[in-house]
Amino acid sequence: MGYINRREFYSGALSTFTLYPTSHIDMITVTFIRHGESEDNLKAIWAGWKDAPLSELGRSQAQALAESFASVPITHIYASPLKRAHSTGLAVHTHQPEPKPTFTSNPHLREQHFGIAEGNPWVINRPANKTLEELYAEGIYPVLRQRHEKFPEGESLDDLARRCEEGVQQCVLAHLHEGDGTHVALASHGLCISELVAALLRLDPESNRDVSYAGLLNTAWTRVTVRPRNDHEGPVDPHNPPPLEVKVTHVNVREHLNSLAPAAVDAVEEEDEAKAEARAFFGGGSSKSASTTNAEVVAGSE
Repeated sequence: MGYINRREFYSGALSTFTLYPTSHIDMITVTFIRHGESEDNLKAIWAGWKDAPLSELGRSQAQALAESFASVPITHIYASPLKRAHSTGLAVHTHQPEPKPTFTSNPHLREQHFGIAEGNPWVINRPANKTLEELYAEGIYPVLRQRHEKFPEGESLDDLARRCEEGVQQCVLAHLHEGDGTHVALASHGLCISELVAALLRLDPESNRDVSYAGLLNTAWTRVTVRPRNDHEGPVDPHNPPPLEVKVTHVNVREHLNSLAPAAVDAVEEEDEAKAEARAFFGGGSSKSASTTNAEVVAGSE
């Protein structure tokens, strides 16, 4: 899916965690950017907090993304501290015009943590007649089917959702008072972005929550606009916001990748089944719900 509309919303100022009168509040724009291809994206392994850098193709993707955003003013950039997302965010920051946007690393934007499975091969189908404990002892880490399930020492999708609510408070709602012109960009990861968007939509009582915004390609981006609903009066508290109006305006936009060499594009389009599954899982995958499960998104994450 590409553009829903082409309107852009820019500029703005700094913010703090205080209360602000609604007389100065209007719409802000938030762009969620998935990182470029990492070295681990090329492998069928659990790679959440495993901190691999961008691959050669990933660096080219980040450069193409940054160039495409050079004429799109951004006021604040937040990035996961993991190398693949941090480097992607820095590339966008470098190509922004003066005055540069703020750049902040935020741990709430990290990918789901897969605990003892990190760095190990993942398996789509759980072998029959064995407990998870037996599989773990054999070094087998199957995709978990329920949102509450997690690997030892790791996070479930429900854990990730709660963390993303904190990320939304710190990286989005803290700027709500700045109003028109404020454009916040978040450089993060596939599963995390799907939960960040879902967290925002839960703050809109009229939002459609039966649509998934998962499955981002590397450096693809999704955009929303956010504002308090018209009947809200009084101050806005980022920790206890009023009902919001959240509109998704763009989904999985990746036209900037057309500028890459044909061989690089062909390499992505002609990837083998294992790589395609890894890309889809760590991209947040595809599902029928904005709140995905590991089972539903198996095809790319990280």
